[in-house]
Amino acid sequence: MFNSLSEKLESAFKNLKGQSRINDLNIANTIKDIRRALLDADVNFKIAKEFTDKVKEKAIGSKVLNAVSPGQQMVKIVQDELTELMGSTPADFNIKGNPAVILIAGLQGSGKTTFTGKLATYLKNKKGKSPLVVAADIYRPAAIDQLTVLAEQIGVDIYKEPDTKDAVLIAKNAINEAKAKNKNVVIIDTAGRLAIDEIMMTEVANIKNAVNPTEILFVVDSMTGQDAVNTAKAFNDRLDFSGVVLTKLDGDTRGGAALSIKYTVNKPIKFMSSGEKMDTLDVFYPDRMAQRILGMGDITSLVEKAQQQFDEEQAKKLEKKIRKNQFDFQDFLEQLQQIKKMGNLKDLMGMIPGMGKAIKDVDVDNNSFKGIEAMIQSMTPEERANPDLLSPSRKTRIAKGSGKDMAELNAFIKQFEQMKKMMGMMNKMPMGGFPMMKGMKR
Repeated sequence: MFNSLSEKLESAFKNLKGQSRINDLNIANTIKDIRRALLDADVNFKIAKEFTDKVKEKAIGSKVLNAVSPGQQMVKIVQDELTELMGSTPADFNIKGNPAVILIAGLQGSGKTTFTGKLATYLKNKKGKSPLVVAADIYRPAAIDQLTVLAEQIGVDIYKEPDTKDAVLIAKNAINEAKAKNKNVVIIDTAGRLAIDEIMMTEVANIKNAVNPTEILFVVDSMTGQDAVNTAKAFNDRLDFSGVVLTKLDGDTRGGAALSIKYTVNKPIKFMSSGEKMDTLDVFYPDRMAQRILGMGDITSLVEKAQQQFDEEQAKKLEKKIRKNQFDFQDFLEQLQQIKKMGNLKDLMGMIPGMGKAIKDVDVDNNSFKGIEAMIQSMTPEERANPDLLSPSRKTRIAKGSGKDMAELNAFIKQFEQMKKMMGMMNKMPMGGFPMMKGMKR
């Protein structure tokens, strides 16, 4: 996420390395490089200039503390300005009403239908709502089918009229359906085009007028940069939407949309999304995103994701087993599966300070632990519970069953034993709920 921008900003701060104080002379090149980094990220020139002018003004007027270097001071100033540029604080999301109506708008290919499924998942699982998704895209042939599949996958109801060619009527009928079935949130997936056209804009505006939505969310592909901002302005002029959703943040995101859109349309970014899984939707926190852009990671979000998968009773049982040196392969398999539920592994690792740069060229995905899982799943329950049972003949069977050779299996068992020893050395310390994974190979 924003790897190129992060690297260029880090390079810009190096101009102040070794300096004892900030002044007009040594800050000039830093400001120039920051502005160039923003322009390369497809941020509008006017925004980039105004941003760097503010940074320069604050940097020149600030006093550098003895314990803080000029470079560190500049990072803090840029962090504060990035946070303000993206909205300062997380925006409220209004789901009051009976039912609350959420209208989804955006260009074709921005990820509206996938986001509709993700938002329904978020509202169902995290807010305790009973959502109804509405297939109001009457033009894209696969749109209704896609939303139907997603609705079945996440266990929510869908309203659709495949033979009706009036999106406004579909939306109005869906509201009545929601009231009849006691659904307290209606999410309307509208049609998009490859480019803005009058027919599309008129239709979505007519839907808005007909259903009086609680929230209107503009979905934007974060990889499109400044073009996304221009599109957002056109939609906002017609819809006066209430918030923005950034999708595809796991791709080669330049950063222009995230950094420019709030400034341009004066509407907050409310959600951010990555990947195709239905549970990969997050509230947008401007301060956390600024930290990630500057390579500081995002420990707060990482802890929150862990807590969502955290079972307190299970953790207590696990802690007892670790303290008694009884941690086994089954425990390890369960912990692996919990971690995978937290989201994309590379994205999670990028939340750890300093890790983003280290793994930027490393291919890490949620299939990374398949080999380990296959080896454990090829063991009998008795073997998982008691690693000492693994005789040469049993290892041969396990290796064959998992598609691994004996050397890979032995290496994994050795690493597992090393991890257990590390846990034994720390068994007097309070456990955090997740065993140490350090040193484990795929």
